[in-house]
Amino acid sequence: MVSKACCLVLLTIFCAFLICNAGGALSRPKFIRKLDEHEHDEKHGDSDDQTNGKLKKFFYKESCPNAEDIVRKIVTKHVDQKPTMAAKLLRLHYHDCFVRGCDGSILLDSTPGSQSEKEARPNLTLEGYDVIDEIKTEIESQCDQIVSCADILALAARDAVSFQFGKPMWKVRTGRRDGVVSSASEALLGLPSPFFNFSALVDNFALNGLSIHDLVTLSGAHTIGVAHCGTIQKRLFNFTGQGGQDPSIETSYAKTLKAKCQNPKDTTTTLEMDPDSFTSFDNHYYVNLKGQKGLFQSDAALLTNNQASGFVQDMLKKNNFFEQFAISVQRMGAIKVLSGGQGQIRKKCNVVNS
Repeated sequence: MVSKACCLVLLTIFCAFLICNAGGALSRPKFIRKLDEHEHDEKHGDSDDQTNGKLKKFFYKESCPNAEDIVRKIVTKHVDQKPTMAAKLLRLHYHDCFVRGCDGSILLDSTPGSQSEKEARPNLTLEGYDVIDEIKTEIESQCDQIVSCADILALAARDAVSFQFGKPMWKVRTGRRDGVVSSASEALLGLPSPFFNFSALVDNFALNGLSIHDLVTLSGAHTIGVAHCGTIQKRLFNFTGQGGQDPSIETSYAKTLKAKCQNPKDTTTTLEMDPDSFTSFDNHYYVNLKGQKGLFQSDAALLTNNQASGFVQDMLKKNNFFEQFAISVQRMGAIKVLSGGQGQIRKKCNVVNS
């Protein structure tokens, strides 16, 4: 009889538990939901491990609470007025991170006897410095030497790409500090070249802690923006050194490019990196690539390796590209970041503090 009474009590307690937790997953305890959010962050490249703990979400929440809003406001204004600005700001972030890490060194002007990264040949066509300066000026008016130029670059790149979607396309952890060295020769050596073959690309990315998957994903940034004829002259007219074009480029596409780039010394004619879609951030780059219509030799190189080619195939699904780009661009944004007492917070982005 005692055992029956105990069973009734236990049954009553168990039924009460079921009633209180009716609704299944929708009524899970908060600590479980919190765990799921952390797992979601890791899936989308947003875990602390991605940045070695040096960068944080909302780093300026207390010290400069309006910083991210200021970046977004000014970037939105410029991209709305000039849609090609999105590619320019994204490119600035890329070119910054591949030389000395994401430290804002791309923004520094040359000094007597020392050419800065701006003067390196791959950087001569960079634009968007004026937008970064405008952002920095407004932020400085509210928060004196709190927000780094390196963080402004990372935020501006995200907000520029996100403009067409009306929502942030990836999270940006902040807390970077600015470097005090900028070298044209280092930029020439450090930046991945449009003339690279696959092995050279892999080596370059590996030096920055990035994988083949990151290489394929970040190459998708070529879905927006333009290039100049000089970057493909050899591919079109003298690929082997004895004349002739790169056999990996689709014939009709090569003919179109040759018609636009007839003069080997042409430095002004621009070419859409993703024809008919060069102001829209999407996965169309990979569609062109599969059709042998990648603009650069480095684009075509992605199809010369089975693993990379498989990743290209995966990117033909638009959502795959968006999700994977969000992960890889955050990984890139964490390359060799300066934090804590390293570097400085520049007063002006184009000069080191005196």
